[in-house]
Amino acid sequence: MIRTVDFRGRSLSKAQYRTELPRATLDVAQAMDLIAPILTRVAKGDEKVLLDLAQEFDGVRPDCIRVPREVIELALTALDPAIRTALEVSIARIVHVHQSQRRDETLTQVVDGGTVTERWIPVDRVGLYVPGGRAVYPSSVMMNVIPAQIAEVGSIAVASPPQKDFGGWPHPTILATCALLGIYEVYAVGGAQAIALFAYGMEGVCERVDMVTGPGNIYVAAAKRALRGIVGIDSEAGPTEIAILADESAVASDVAADMMSQAEHDTIAAAVLVTTSMDLALAVENEIRARVPKTKHSKRIAEALSGIQSAIVLVDSIDQGLDVVNAYAAEHLEIQTAHASEDALRIRNAGAVFIGRFSPVSLGDYSAGSNHVLPTGGCACHSSGLSVQTFLRGLHFIEYSESAFRDITPTVITLANSEDLPAHGEAMSVRLDKA
Repeated sequence: MIRTVDFRGRSLSKAQYRTELPRATLDVAQAMDLIAPILTRVAKGDEKVLLDLAQEFDGVRPDCIRVPREVIELALTALDPAIRTALEVSIARIVHVHQSQRRDETLTQVVDGGTVTERWIPVDRVGLYVPGGRAVYPSSVMMNVIPAQIAEVGSIAVASPPQKDFGGWPHPTILATCALLGIYEVYAVGGAQAIALFAYGMEGVCERVDMVTGPGNIYVAAAKRALRGIVGIDSEAGPTEIAILADESAVASDVAADMMSQAEHDTIAAAVLVTTSMDLALAVENEIRARVPKTKHSKRIAEALSGIQSAIVLVDSIDQGLDVVNAYAAEHLEIQTAHASEDALRIRNAGAVFIGRFSPVSLGDYSAGSNHVLPTGGCACHSSGLSVQTFLRGLHFIEYSESAFRDITPTVITLANSEDLPAHGEAMSVRLDKA
């Protein structure tokens, strides 16, 4: 069901490890061609266009694109009390973790009379995308909304696909979670058209936003790529992925269950076990073979685990295993080794790191307090997960007195002339003439 890759006795470069552990093929460029007409329709159209697109892609035509407040409030009223309690517990933990990400302004005294102050200013307005389809993601509402609220973003809107089973509105658990967080600007629109609506705005329907965040399918990723520059984005999220670094101390049933948990998302989700133990590798393979047929989404999981993007990887040592997982740069990385905390200190590239047996990815997906909107496709080599800082911009405020200005003027003029930009220097010297 899952292939084996043997790196034992081999010393490879970062690029070579990544080549031998490929991700699933995802042709965003082709998807961009497919969505281009949709983006144009939304940019030039009105609410009828969005309703037509809902009918076309979601099989339902909501009464209107913006979800009425009473529908959102009713969803909260009708929410299963156990789910509400679970959401409230998770919200409290996510708030607690993200509160520590606030940024204070920093004033630097460069010279007497010369200061540079860095202030962190929130984005004015954001559009948060919450996917629908194979699963319901109230967790994505929490992970997007809470950091934006803590950053003190002034205006927050949420979009989620309309659902045939719920009268054309987004799933009621999505709406209830919005209500719990005090978000009442919610749009029943999904896919590329949701990103276009946020990016372009639409008169009488939705004010354009400054930034769009949140995961989605390939068409959402393509829309983000196409509209980047018109609107800010967090990332082009790809299929979910888990890597697990484990030795003989790991429990095979834990490892197998964790790999299956991420394979449950999508047929092109990736699950990679990197281990020094052949015994563990065989035991995990046996656990997968026994467990997959018994789980609800067995066909989807089996396809994901048998795909080129998933593997059991054999290594000579934990040192080599660390090289492999740092090269792979997984969205989710679990460390299940005898010295997990120490080994985790050597991780450089991962979206989030889960340390030890009792810190599985599922915990982070919902209730650890960390954020689950994370870089995929190896982008953890250069990008971070969603956080309060995603919604903040560092602005420098420069203030020099006349004496500090006079002192530095010759330096600026010299540098301006060295770049053959004499008008830059003249912008300095003119002030000396008028002083």
